[in-house]
Amino acid sequence: MLINNKTYRTIWYDNISQSVKIIDQTKLPFKLEIISLKNLDDVIRAINEMKVRGAPLIGATAAYGIYLAFKELKNKRKTIKAASKIKETRPTAINLFWAVNKMLSKIDDNLNMNEIEKVLFKEAQEICENDIEQCKKIGKNGLEIIKKIYKDKKEKVNILTHCNAGWLATIDWGTATAPIYFAKKSNLNVHVWVDETRPRNQGASLTSYELNNEGVKNTIITDNTAGLLMQRGQIDLCIVGADRVTNKGHVANKIGTFMKAVIAKEFNIPFYVAIPTTTIDWKTESYEDIIIEERADAELSQITGLDEENKIKTIKIYPNDSKVYNPAFDITPNKFISSFITDKGIINANYKEIARLKDE
Repeated sequence: MLINNKTYRTIWYDNISQSVKIIDQTKLPFKLEIISLKNLDDVIRAINEMKVRGAPLIGATAAYGIYLAFKELKNKRKTIKAASKIKETRPTAINLFWAVNKMLSKIDDNLNMNEIEKVLFKEAQEICENDIEQCKKIGKNGLEIIKKIYKDKKEKVNILTHCNAGWLATIDWGTATAPIYFAKKSNLNVHVWVDETRPRNQGASLTSYELNNEGVKNTIITDNTAGLLMQRGQIDLCIVGADRVTNKGHVANKIGTFMKAVIAKEFNIPFYVAIPTTTIDWKTESYEDIIIEERADAELSQITGLDEENKIKTIKIYPNDSKVYNPAFDITPNKFISSFITDKGIINANYKEIARLKDE
């Protein structure tokens, strides 16, 4: 997708520097900075510090992490041990575990070290390419939902999204934003209400940023504004992404998602979750079994922006003696979800339909 009219992906391999390149998302929207990941420690740091974020992108970065680890270690046992360190970075995002396990499955004892290295590199690249294709399919499937609303309404379609499930959270196109981008390319009149998404403001900093670059009309709102807009009939549908979906259709996503889903149900507004099938946790049924990541106090007690001299600055906004509780995710039970928009079609949020995706 576009940044300043130039096409980018969120992650790619640079043959000249022999390193993985990423967009440092902690610097957006004020500065576009490309950084290099040259080894496993770089990958772990990038994931932990949220220089990359979003379940699909975390998975792709982890895949390259396994490749870089094996390239350096040239040892299967040590690479498996290194993989456990990657898995410890972000416990809620299922794509991380899926990608690491998929990479480890390619380490064949019958191959020599150079052959294994080539296989791992190819697999990491394929994970990225497959993610792009999955997001395109999500976009095309979700477009049909927006088209129907536009046809019935015959005027602008207002869409609420939460956090950033855009192309910056994937390799390209995004999950929740993919239908929006396809709608824009189909010349449909769409407008996006962008939750700022505290505490890291990923909606305001990232979603609005990428929508602006693609020419999609959008308005940033505080996280507490959506209820008023729904009450006034100013939201036609909600589309969010997910970091993990259980096999019964319960959704772990950025904190605040559950609250929006409950209000949407109250006002009969469809609430869609856009996911690639790689985000489904096929083994977990109960949402009580999902580990909810808790992040640092500073994410909540501090805020980053531009000062009067146009310099990026972080300031404290809470009293020094105030306690902070900062869970990164919440869980939306399946009864609040209208449908899943997946790369394999639009399905209901229940065990039977989700299981069918695994068989396809």
